[in-house]
Amino acid sequence: MFRFIHAADPHLDSPLQGLEAHDSAPIDVLRGATRRAFENLIQLAIDEPVDFVVIAGDLYDGDWRDYSTGLFFRNQMARLKASGIPVYLIAGNHDAASVISKKLSLPDNVHVFSTRTPESFSIPELPVVIHGRGFPNRAVPENIAVEYPAAVPGTFNVGLLHTSLTGRPGHDTYAPCSEQDLVSKGYDYWALGHVHHPEVISEDPWIVFAGNCQGRHARETGPRGCRLVTVNDSRRVESVEWRTLDVVRWQDVRVDLNGLANEGEALQAIRKALANAIATAEERLLAARVTLVGSSQLHGSLHREADRWRAEILAIVQDFGEDCVWIEQVKVSTSPMYEISELAERDALTKIVLETLEKETHDLSELPADITEMLDVLPVDVRGDVEEQWGVGKRAELVGDVRAIILESLKTKGGNTP
Repeated sequence: MFRFIHAADPHLDSPLQGLEAHDSAPIDVLRGATRRAFENLIQLAIDEPVDFVVIAGDLYDGDWRDYSTGLFFRNQMARLKASGIPVYLIAGNHDAASVISKKLSLPDNVHVFSTRTPESFSIPELPVVIHGRGFPNRAVPENIAVEYPAAVPGTFNVGLLHTSLTGRPGHDTYAPCSEQDLVSKGYDYWALGHVHHPEVISEDPWIVFAGNCQGRHARETGPRGCRLVTVNDSRRVESVEWRTLDVVRWQDVRVDLNGLANEGEALQAIRKALANAIATAEERLLAARVTLVGSSQLHGSLHREADRWRAEILAIVQDFGEDCVWIEQVKVSTSPMYEISELAERDALTKIVLETLEKETHDLSELPADITEMLDVLPVDVRGDVEEQWGVGKRAELVGDVRAIILESLKTKGGNTP
């Protein structure tokens, strides 16, 4: 029997762009999270202990700003060497051969696969052969899996590949291939990287995305970690266990305010939702995006007094204790409970305003060409944030927010309404 860890996409020292724009963001904690999660990976390998570790690409987030990133990684590899644990890794799109310009020699327990052609490596004293190939360039549009050799008979075959398979939302299409392409090689376990959400594609054979070690922004919610794989004496996979590594837990905390008209009740609902999210974060820092949903009489107030509501939510967070929760954003996605037709009948001026607002929401089918062109040249992770804020649906939502503020003002201050 032997065991190994399958990890992917550590993105060491990821810059976490845009955090400076967030007031009171725990920047030091968030920026150090990728390193601390990687340290957890190394400690897990030592504690188990495992026979080897495979890393399926994107060890780094891009070219090193200085040598501290490389020295950190080298030090972690030295810890594994001291415990007799070898490491096998490939380069992904973020740390392709053409991207990383600085180099450091690595301990001899680390094997980095070729970026020119698929390579097979037999592990001494184990009936294991690992097949892999790294990315020579940031963009690899061709199917490199078809070039991998067939399985070596009488051994446990591991395929190490950085790929989007047939495509995944939020990820550029690199080294595309089908599940059948992988199955046809006859390997026992495919250790995949590139897709950050953990996913088991198949169990016969095992085809697995480990996901990244640490979520880096609000679209990477939920636990992040690696897989601990146990193989029995018959060279069959006995278990593929999930192990959590992250130190910051990103969550979209949705709060249903449906039917609520009282601020106290709404704040209590927010407090309860945050308490539940904190419990699921398992004593990690909770980086929360609070999304308020439902049809509520508070809809207009939530838009008109957005700063006050955010402050109330931050006050709730303080009650949970220091360094427990950080609010990344408060999103208001509620809907109004008032009847627009009744408002329109109140007086002529109100009717004109409402008719104008209705017209303004109709011409939102496309983004301007200049914005579309700018989106096309952005990195995929940055583009995702921009598209979320300025996409067609969100653009309509923005106009709807403005409309809600005006309607709330009409409802509370105009005509005969008190």
